[in-house]
Amino acid sequence: MKHLLAFLLLGALATAAVPPAESAKGRFSYAQAGKSVTVWYYLPPAAGSRAPIVFVLPGIKRNGEDYLHDWIPLAEAGRFLLVVPEFSQAQFPGDEGYIYGNTVNTAGRPVPREQWSFSMIEPIFDAVRARTGNLSGSYGLYGHSAGAQFVQRFIYFVPRARLARAVAANAGWYMLPELATDFPYGLKGTPVTADDLQHALNLPLVVLLGTADTDSHDRVLRHTPQADAQGLYRFARGQFFFARALQSAQAQGVSFGWRLEKADGVGHSDPGMAPFAVHWLLSDH
Repeated sequence: MKHLLAFLLLGALATAAVPPAESAKGRFSYAQAGKSVTVWYYLPPAAGSRAPIVFVLPGIKRNGEDYLHDWIPLAEAGRFLLVVPEFSQAQFPGDEGYIYGNTVNTAGRPVPREQWSFSMIEPIFDAVRARTGNLSGSYGLYGHSAGAQFVQRFIYFVPRARLARAVAANAGWYMLPELATDFPYGLKGTPVTADDLQHALNLPLVVLLGTADTDSHDRVLRHTPQADAQGLYRFARGQFFFARALQSAQAQGVSFGWRLEKADGVGHSDPGMAPFAVHWLLSDH
């Protein structure tokens, strides 16, 4: 009888070690180096323990719960675990805190790596897996608009990320993959090395552009000499960015893993872009 009780107790402890999600949809707070992030997630009922994990980065409003709701039907159809980190203005103020990855503060001074918003993704990945019992060894990363700016910089700054593939959709402007171009429009003055850049250029990144995202007067679209040199609207800027990335890869003699893809007739809309993004996030191409 004692042996039976011990066996049952060990089984209960093993089950408790990897607790199931409290519900299919939920949220939790992840804290690191004095910063905290609200993490929204959704686990479809039909998703197994090895379901793909997809991170979705919201736009300028940083409205994680709205993005979660928009993406739930796609998660159910694709049977993937949906994760939406919400980097609030209070914790990560300004463009610096979000789209620059909190690599510098609002005064332009470097921030310790452990406080970067970029540095939160990998441990959140581990926290989500522990919470849901997911066994996937990698994840997809998607962002729209400001979220796309996060994604296209993340691949430079976190070279050892367990990234399966990434999609950057309709970014407003870009950090060019060029070590000689000054930050924030290029990598000069950042911790990114030549090896980091070459690794990033080899990653499976899709630059996804809505062909109708052509409003040059959008009130949140940055207009500076450097940004306008990339084009006067998002669709043009994305094509410019991709072309410069291809040139950078060729100049360095490294394999280029990026793709340029278009969403015909779609403007500046995450719900419009998301179905196109899912195709590439779950694709083996």
